[in-house]
Amino acid sequence: MIRGEKIGLRARHEVDVPALHAAFHDDVAGRTRTDSRPWQPISAGSPHSPFAVTEPSEQVAPFSVVELETQALAGAALLWGVDTHNRSAHLGISLLSAFRGRGLGADVVRVLCEYGFAVRGLQRLQVETLADNAPMIAAARKTGFTAEGTLRRTAWVYGSFMDVVVLGLLADEWAGQVS
Repeated sequence: MIRGEKIGLRARHEVDVPALHAAFHDDVAGRTRTDSRPWQPISAGSPHSPFAVTEPSEQVAPFSVVELETQALAGAALLWGVDTHNRSAHLGISLLSAFRGRGLGADVVRVLCEYGFAVRGLQRLQVETLADNAPMIAAARKTGFTAEGTLRRTAWVYGSFMDVVVLGLLADEWAGQVS
């Protein structure tokens, strides 16, 4: 487990899958806000569930988020699109509703950055999020990410197009934050 101040990131366990799948996949409108692929009905027990436990991969590092104080499952986090040649990746987080608004998001982003920069040796991490996702934008900025631009009307979200904000953080910008 990689620990932050309030949360830890650990490998996904089979017992996590039903809760993550129900909260983040079965909510169709919510899922279309976090995944650019069209929603499809998939059962939690399917190996195609976006939260299924999978073999390690060079391109994706999925984690379960655990609140350290209670050891309760708090959500999911991942590095995805890991490019080992250019040493870059994207990151994403999803917190269960009971854990939102408690300052955990920035801690999850910090720990993902530690994993990406200190463990994986990446040069760049990137966040793409809907322009109205103020909590994610705030968590990324609090962690040192810089807004790099807006992709206008690029995301099809449950019946309409929305803007996407791109934020980036480089390893040398992160270097001062490692404790």
